[in-house]
Amino acid sequence: MLPEATLETFPNGLKLVFTPNPHSEAVALGIFVSSGARHEPKKLLGISHFIEHMLFKGTTTRTAAEISRIIEGKGGHFNAFTSEEVTCFYTYLPCEGLKSAIDILTDMYSNAAISEKEFEREKAVVLEEIKMYEDEPDAVASENLSKLLYPKNNLGLPIAGSAKTLIPMTPDDLRSYIAKAYVPQSTVVVVSGNFNIDQVRAHIASTLGNKEAGKKLSYNKVKLSDKVIPEMSVKRDVQQLQLAMGFKIFGERASTAEKSAAKIFDCMMGHGMSSRLFQSVREKKGLSYDIHSQIQFFGDVGGWSITAGLDSSRVPLAIKTIENELDRIRDKKPSSAELRRTKDFLLGHFRLGMEQVRTQLFYYGGSVLTHGKIIRPCELIESLESITSEDIQNIAQKILVDSRKGVSFVTPMNWK
Repeated sequence: MLPEATLETFPNGLKLVFTPNPHSEAVALGIFVSSGARHEPKKLLGISHFIEHMLFKGTTTRTAAEISRIIEGKGGHFNAFTSEEVTCFYTYLPCEGLKSAIDILTDMYSNAAISEKEFEREKAVVLEEIKMYEDEPDAVASENLSKLLYPKNNLGLPIAGSAKTLIPMTPDDLRSYIAKAYVPQSTVVVVSGNFNIDQVRAHIASTLGNKEAGKKLSYNKVKLSDKVIPEMSVKRDVQQLQLAMGFKIFGERASTAEKSAAKIFDCMMGHGMSSRLFQSVREKKGLSYDIHSQIQFFGDVGGWSITAGLDSSRVPLAIKTIENELDRIRDKKPSSAELRRTKDFLLGHFRLGMEQVRTQLFYYGGSVLTHGKIIRPCELIESLESITSEDIQNIAQKILVDSRKGVSFVTPMNWK
């Protein structure tokens, strides 16, 4: 049986999601904030990601070492991520450690120290992280694809920012941004696993429930009709050419049916060894070791992309093979057997994932932060199951629009 969740909203706008499982040995706790790369002013690009790092560097009452010792000392895992629209920091650990976890995460949220010494040290770490991604050709290809699909918008810029924006930042910049972004109106707390609901509610109320509501950050919108740049190519000292091909598509505000059809389309095209792109590009023609696709939905728009590492001498054949697969899905609906296999693959992964408290945490946190409500797992499953072969062909035609297509290459130095 898939886990069900309950949503409660405090008077200050803070949202709290419970997913209880009294039979679990584990509990997961996460704080999701509507603060991502696309909310940032141009001169502070990368500040959301930098704040994510700094939250782990101590609070006004705890050192960084004390924070990690308390969580890891119970056998727990502690991490965070920043995306285009969200910052999340979370932990999962044995259920008896939940009270300590709430104390730690709410302290990080409310009382980050941002000391000068830690600030400068961590700034150097983030700059090294940026260099690391710049040395990874697949990351460069994907990052450049975003520049093509979303020019003149933060969606097309690196989440971590750049040396140009990070080096001038000060501790006061981070403190001011936290004060604006980390407010109850923008925050969802999720607890999954084995816990006492009344105790958790009271604990969250005493730590975050009385904070001033604040206002959600805004961001510059992207229109589906906004111009896409067709192509970008950069040279690197690499042996293999990296390809990222993508299409700007609709976002979270599209209908549930459209998004469900798009997820099945994405899975059919580029997830797993039985997907169309893997079979045609790798298995039948040996043109790539790995090829896969990905779909993303943002608040206003989204993107569907294909990434692959290719032998630079066989790029024209690889692109032609990919294009043939795109034409095929546009021109002919998939068979009922292929559709059934794809649904089973997608739903099987979803159901198995939802057995884990971490997956429940991310699913419900994303659902409530994006939609302001819980999307029950059974609703998602019903929507996916309702999709027909005709729906897949129709959504393929809606996604695969050449005027919204961009192609990014990272090539060997001698490639022409």
